[in-house]
Amino acid sequence: MEKKEYAVELKHNGCNCAQAVLCAFAEESGFPVETLKQVGAAFGGGMGCMEGTCGALCGAEMLLGLARYSGKPLGRDAAALHKAFANTCGATLCKDLKGRDTGVVLCSCDDCVRNAAALAEEMIFSNR
Repeated sequence: MEKKEYAVELKHNGCNCAQAVLCAFAEESGFPVETLKQVGAAFGGGMGCMEGTCGALCGAEMLLGLARYSGKPLGRDAAALHKAFANTCGATLCKDLKGRDTGVVLCSCDDCVRNAAALAEEMIFSNR
């Protein structure tokens, strides 16, 4: 099964959006699933209130740190991942993606998870 579809499956089986993206890459990250679930627990639903960054994008950004941190900031890579997600999904804030204030859904939760996982695979783990 593709990582992006595995992440969506995890979301449908008890993980929030951040946890789903994180846990889909447990093997690659080198961290146990339970630890990744703990790390991502507060990042679902736009950090619990739809006002923050999409949890799926947060999960992908956390994976970037887990995979690439070597004592130096990862700002350029983080910005590239953020921009790619925005270009793919249409926004990065949960409320904008879900159309909370506009009534226009830009990207479903499943597609946010799917896209974040695909970007993680492409931008973080394909270069290893």
